[in-house]
Amino acid sequence: MAGSSAPESDAELLERVRKLQPLIRAHAVRTEQRRRVAGEVVAALTDAGVHRMNVPRRYGGHQSSVRTQVEVLSEVSAACGSTGFTALIQAGCAFIAALFPDEAQDEIFADPDVRVSGTLVPKAKARPVEGGYVVDGTSPFATGCQDSDWHLLTAVADTGDGRPPRPLWTAVPMSDLDVLDDWHVSGLAGSGSNSVVARDVHVPAHRVLELGPLLGGSFPSRRNSADPFYGMPVLLLFCAWTAAGALGPARAALAEFGERVHQRGITYTIYERQHEAPVTHLQFAEAAMKLSCAELLTADYVSLIDARVADGNSYTTEERARIRAQSGYVARLCKEAVDLIGSASGASSLRLEVPVQRAVRDLNALNLHSFVNPAANLELYGRVLSGLDAGTPFL
Repeated sequence: MAGSSAPESDAELLERVRKLQPLIRAHAVRTEQRRRVAGEVVAALTDAGVHRMNVPRRYGGHQSSVRTQVEVLSEVSAACGSTGFTALIQAGCAFIAALFPDEAQDEIFADPDVRVSGTLVPKAKARPVEGGYVVDGTSPFATGCQDSDWHLLTAVADTGDGRPPRPLWTAVPMSDLDVLDDWHVSGLAGSGSNSVVARDVHVPAHRVLELGPLLGGSFPSRRNSADPFYGMPVLLLFCAWTAAGALGPARAALAEFGERVHQRGITYTIYERQHEAPVTHLQFAEAAMKLSCAELLTADYVSLIDARVADGNSYTTEERARIRAQSGYVARLCKEAVDLIGSASGASSLRLEVPVQRAVRDLNALNLHSFVNPAANLELYGRVLSGLDAGTPFL
């Protein structure tokens, strides 16, 4: 892995990523064609220090604020949605890795530029053995797995005492897993979200993180347990990271549209320049307003998360449910904005080299993610507002 140095400030990290946008954008089509992020881009993001944002400082990490992470990941996503989604998943998995027992962290973060992928869908099985577990099974949607060093594989362990099986995160070197070539999709196509397969992989006990206690705010890392940064709820952070994956493509699509309207007319109409047509004004303005609303919603709950790190206060159930609803609504607003831009861009925008069609497909895919899904998130928030249980432990 190419060596890099942690940026001296959040501003420096953001500036590094902005300078990489032309490179990322230039490889966007190739990333889709290969169905994984181009190697040159992976190396550049690593060298810039993007993968250090959630690595503990004692290993050379940066522990970037949530606001900075959203800004950085938005810039990556603006250049290529698939690359941005891969980066946000790897950033999130590095955070989760920092919650594992300290012995596991010493292994995972031996290189601070480590890339960590992970899955939350518990399809694999974990069989208890002396000193740990043997994991076996296939786990889908392993974003970025081909360019990762470690994978956080979710598995279900049978307790053997009649109680419900326990979901676990198991930290496994990617060299111990097989990757299936099964990522053939229409949106976020370059994210390399293939399935990974564990075939009787032994995982020592120190590389296991129980999901149940984690959702309750308890994790086994002794050195990070007193650090407010790692007290942030993982699922609320995922809401922030996915917002970046929505805002970036929407901003890029709006900017591209602003350039295209001066370069083309509207076929079979009197308008030789699209920017002169009233229908364009209405479409452009509405899309811009939807994006502005999405940015304001994101700023609202990102500020709350950062504030909780500073003041140490706990979240109410309503706050947690609201953040999930806000994140889904941000994704919906960005999708609606880009759908408007896409419909106003004409048939020429269907060409694969034109970025707006990719943004349409990528945002549609993001809105289909089970944790992002706007309708599902609105329902659980509505349940809480109505005085009912949220109906899910994933808050």
